Amino acid sequence: MPSNNKVDISVIIPLFNEEKSVTPLIKAVFKAVNTLQKPFEVLLVDDGSEDQTFAIAKSLAQTHRNLRVIKFRKNYGQTPAMVAGIEHAKGNILITMDGDLQNDPADIPNFIRKINEGFDIVVGWRIKRQDKLISRKIPSQIANWLIGKVTGVPIKDNGCSLKAYRREVIQNVPLYSEMHRFIPAMGSIMGAKIAELKVSHHARKFGYSKYGLSRIYKVLLDLLTVKTIISFSSKPMVIFGTLAFIFALISLLTILVGAIQVLATATASVVVLVGTSMLSGILSFFLLFSGILCELIFRTGTVKIDRFSQITAFTDFKSTGNK
Repeated sequence: MPSNNKVDISVIIPLFNEEKSVTPLIKAVFKAVNTLQKPFEVLLVDDGSEDQTFAIAKSLAQTHRNLRVIKFRKNYGQTPAMVAGIEHAKGNILITMDGDLQNDPADIPNFIRKINEGFDIVVGWRIKRQDKLISRKIPSQIANWLIGKVTGVPIKDNGCSLKAYRREVIQNVPLYSEMHRFIPAMGSIMGAKIAELKVSHHARKFGYSKYGLSRIYKVLLDLLTVKTIISFSSKPMVIFGTLAFIFALISLLTILVGAIQVLATATASVVVLVGTSMLSGILSFFLLFSGILCELIFRTGTVKIDRFSQITAFTDFKSTGNK
């Protein structure tokens, strides 16, 4: 069972086929966090790795008292892996980072200090990014600009996984698909105080990148979702009610035009007008009840989805740990 010991800091690291990176990563993370002299834990989330990543992580958990490991039965993606770590984390401050050694664990204390200054979310900014120009840097710059324009939250590096959060903020941010890059925008709905922090970035030493141009369409779809959530979040009934009124008006106008045509010309065909009126009327009622449902969900917050049925193994603190 999970330990009930007080934890101040939780470091969450998703892993996918990073067998060569796990050991040096854990060494670097423990070295950095130990300097803070605060109770901490490290959660490794194995996202269905096909190599020895989980076996190595599980072995490390047996010798590191503060290390926990979560395993997915298959590869679900970085966002679900982060969400699983966030759900199981016990710290008051949560740190997320990549498991490929490109993020520098030595930056973690700076994030903790920034959170302690009163910020709710601190986002890493890779000022000297060590990635390919065409396939990584340029698409990232375009995406960051677009996300800032659409969401109204101008972050210079949304794709940097090295971030810090207050527990009560991040655990109430809905995350799915590729939404981890939109955390600042989603946090803004809650009025979160957001800061950016320059961080180091290293070239990948082992394995290969799991990102590429193929993810662009996912980012665009998620961006549309985020924009919709931000726009509807505080006033769903107003949005849906306005649309319902417009289609109700169309329904009334078309049936009125049809009635006038019938009165003017007995042989007039009004099938199209009647069909349009009926469809518009039905859509109006659908939008109205959708608005009522969204308003209830927003006001009561009673809908909660179980996002963790994919977890098949959980390794918690080990009594044999000595570090």
